[in-house]
Amino acid sequence: MLDTLIDLDTQLFLVLNNLGQPQWDSFWRAISGVQIWFPFYALLLFILGRYFQWKGFFLLVLFIVLNVVATDQGSVQLFKEQFMRLRPCHVEQLQDQMRLVKKGCGGKYGFISSHASNTFGLALFFGLTMRHKFKWVIYIMVAWASLVSYSRIYLGVHYPADILAGALYGAFCGTFFYRILFSYFTPKLRS
Repeated sequence: MLDTLIDLDTQLFLVLNNLGQPQWDSFWRAISGVQIWFPFYALLLFILGRYFQWKGFFLLVLFIVLNVVATDQGSVQLFKEQFMRLRPCHVEQLQDQMRLVKKGCGGKYGFISSHASNTFGLALFFGLTMRHKFKWVIYIMVAWASLVSYSRIYLGVHYPADILAGALYGAFCGTFFYRILFSYFTPKLRS
């Protein structure tokens, strides 16, 4: 059963990865990068600062940092180092069948995707936090996280299962930190 799932995951990876076209490569490399998103992150912080008092804003930032640490380090320590599933770009049998778009393959293991867990963690945390002001913001955040996550398949460094599991783990962390924050610290957010 597990072998069948891994084979299906590999086949889906090859289909999605080979949809790529050279004229789109630089776009997807940029989407996968960190620097391009700095203005977006600044906008998110500005929005939080606009709707929460200073004490609440700093508490929100603390929980965002905790969320990022949990998604980033958890994706490595709890998953990559435990499952030790090679990234597709490290699998010799796939080299002639796939496109490796980025320079280098990255770390040895890919399950789960840190990009997916980080972005979905942030998407759920921010989307849930701001849903009382902007009901549609969670959809934008999930679309953004999906775009970044798909870029990892396009570039050839993650399987679809890496992305799906990373997204689920990130969504869990984002929801968990949101619930902790708003269950125990709501009065401090408004003061």
